[in-house]
Amino acid sequence: MTSGRILFIDDDRAGREVALFNLRKAGYGVEAASDGAEGLAAFSPEKFDLVITDLKMPGISGIEVLRRIRETTPDIPVLVITAFGNVETAVEAMKEGAHDFIGKPFHRDQLLLAVEKALERQRLTAEVRDLRIRASGVEREIISVSPAMKRVLAMADRVARTDATVLVTGESGTGKEAVARRVHVRSPRAQGPFVAVNCAAIPAELLESELFGHARGAFTGAVRDRLGRFRQASGGTLFLDEIGEMPMSLQAKLLRVLQEKVVDEVGGDKPIPVDVRILVATNRDLLERIREGTFREDLYYRLNVVEIRVPPLRDRPEDIPPLVEHFLKEIGPDRRISVPPRVMEELSARPWPGNVRELKNACERMVILCRGEAVSVEDLPPLPAVARPGEQAGEGFGNDWPPLPPGGLSLVDLEKRVIERALRLKGGNITQAAAYLNVPRHILVYRIEKHGIRRDA
Repeated sequence: MTSGRILFIDDDRAGREVALFNLRKAGYGVEAASDGAEGLAAFSPEKFDLVITDLKMPGISGIEVLRRIRETTPDIPVLVITAFGNVETAVEAMKEGAHDFIGKPFHRDQLLLAVEKALERQRLTAEVRDLRIRASGVEREIISVSPAMKRVLAMADRVARTDATVLVTGESGTGKEAVARRVHVRSPRAQGPFVAVNCAAIPAELLESELFGHARGAFTGAVRDRLGRFRQASGGTLFLDEIGEMPMSLQAKLLRVLQEKVVDEVGGDKPIPVDVRILVATNRDLLERIREGTFREDLYYRLNVVEIRVPPLRDRPEDIPPLVEHFLKEIGPDRRISVPPRVMEELSARPWPGNVRELKNACERMVILCRGEAVSVEDLPPLPAVARPGEQAGEGFGNDWPPLPPGGLSLVDLEKRVIERALRLKGGNITQAAAYLNVPRHILVYRIEKHGIRRDA
């Protein structure tokens, strides 16, 4: 059985229905459109592997459909249908990037052969691209089983085929750069360079030259021309991490690049065109920085064409076990280290404020300290005995909490307070709170109901 998703655009109803019958009978998933406008409205790169369009249609022509699809998603092949003998139109379509053309009227076998060849060529092209990507070392593997991260990756794959600017947000250590790299390697620019710049790591007085380049003699020490990261990323992707730390003086220049597709190098006398896709990331609240007057509102909306929010690790604890297994194999490839259930429960119950980066560091510690083939709780990093975010001093789970009053206290009240704090620590997640308190989940549920405790206590 063949497979493939096809968008078929033709204003000839009878011919369209015959073609749809033959394609579906051959095993393809097909969606039909009766004109160019309807076809463009129905098209999206995540839904279709191939587009077939008639050239002569009222309103938006097949040539215009071809142009628009090629502009946004050049990796989707387009077959065009043209009247028999109309060579000039077929040649024009091929110049615009059509994969092939089919003369009208066409036979069933002719249609199916053209479709098979187009999809096979797309498959081979994708395989070659993936091999080149792996060889380049650009992509970083993202280990995930949680629905939250699956949604993130699906969104990244959807926007990858376009040239839209993407804003990746999330806490430090969640893997924002890995998501940006995934967008790049699945884009039409995958064979171009991926250039990453951490805006917070470069002094403000050097960042302008680093990004936009400078001409020889532009300032003391500029003994030769410097291209700058925008021009180094030509034909590929420029990833600006920690964009919220960019000085206001450079934000205006970045806005000009996004709008005009040119850079003004330091000391240069004319704008220089650039062909680059921009991806940015931040762990800051940019709207708050706008209110503070440290980030331009017009730049924010220009960058935030599509936002991909990467959830913190505490909101996807089901990702912790596969991440731990992956890191242990990566860090200690010559050792077969296992993680007993009790240790994995402890790992899954921790809040991980440093997210995936902190978890990887913990796994490195476990590999170093583990004396046998199985890690123990003692091999884990100690939990800091400090108040958690949002708690007052003395309300955490440090060694001196709770203080024992001279007149005594109620054990029932103490249990209630411990459960409330565990729920607060775990954001109301009963499963994680039960693992943290080392009790079965159904026991914790019973005690929550018994004491009348709210999950958001």
